Amino acid sequence: MNVIEVENLHKRYPNHVAVDDVSFEVRAGEIFGILGPNGAGKTTTVECVSGLRRPDGGTVRVTGIDPAKDRDALRRVLGAQLQSAALPEKIKVWEAMDLYASFYAEPADWRALLEQVGLSGKRDTAFAKLSGGQRQRLSVALALVGKPRIAVLDELTTGLDPQARRDTWELVENIRDSGVTIVLVTHFMEEAERLCDRIALIDAGRVVATDSPAGLIARVGAEQRVRFRPSAPVADSVLTELPGVTDVSHSGAQVTVTGTGNLAHVVTLALAQKQIVPNDLRIEQASLDDAFLALTGRKLA
Repeated sequence: MNVIEVENLHKRYPNHVAVDDVSFEVRAGEIFGILGPNGAGKTTTVECVSGLRRPDGGTVRVTGIDPAKDRDALRRVLGAQLQSAALPEKIKVWEAMDLYASFYAEPADWRALLEQVGLSGKRDTAFAKLSGGQRQRLSVALALVGKPRIAVLDELTTGLDPQARRDTWELVENIRDSGVTIVLVTHFMEEAERLCDRIALIDAGRVVATDSPAGLIARVGAEQRVRFRPSAPVADSVLTELPGVTDVSHSGAQVTVTGTGNLAHVVTLALAQKQIVPNDLRIEQASLDDAFLALTGRKLA
């Protein structure tokens, strides 16, 4: 069952086209990622879905609701944590939760929500005193206080340290497990690959592909990369003549062998026969970054 359907969405600003013919659907119960570089149109797309911007063309339906025409009905099914959201510095955590709960006829128990997002101990803390990760957790709690079926989370972990980012990922997974469908906007490859059931890759206002992370990576092919620093010089011909090897390149003292099959075993065996040790050996599979490069012709900066 689709809970969001976007078809041929267009949004133009005075100096540029932000969204150019975007289409996708979001299924109930999934974490759906919208992945792309800054300026690709991701935030504008979800602002149209959230009823904050009126599209210039195309259709958007959220559980059958037109976000541009029925904001009240939309508010009952969709909650959003937006990239630019902010609160007054002196407002306390409990005051913000109590205020947002007052917007709904049958809100969630905000005390239980604070427990869920790990902020019970910060109940009486002013917004200005919260860390970046705590502010993001509060934003998520505020998005959930209306008991929505769908939560839109826009660049949720931007600016967070690695530990706070991973803690937030665990929170997102717990929210999905509670029955909430999540639309996750991000430009972090690792985040999308870890969390998302399906991903729409957006570049320059257009969807270039929609698939599971594994499905997108599979489009790149089965190539692998073996990187190492040889303990002694090794001729390229020793490596290029091996079965499955498609390319050998150098970056300073590091050698990168690209190919398919049981590449690491073949390379290390050939080096051992020459009594060469592959120091700092690393084996890399194709990634979402490779998929984005293959589909758009450029890396996701």
